[in-house]
Amino acid sequence: MTIEYLGFKEAMDYLGIKSHKTLNKYIAEGLPVIEVSKSKKISKTAIDKFMKDHEVITTSQENI
Repeated sequence: MTIEYLGFKEAMDYLGIKSHKTLNKYIAEGLPVIEVSKSKKISKTAIDKFMKDHEVITTSQENI
């Protein structure tokens, strides 16, 4: 069974981040959160789309 909806801790693990502050920044930038009653979840599909939408291609010159 594949789990599509993650709690905040699982979403942070999926994203590879350790800070709630960073997750909150992503949410403020448009990462959708599903709220049902007092439960908040984030879908893996939404995370993948959010990250793809924020992908930036840099040239080697910009990394200097």
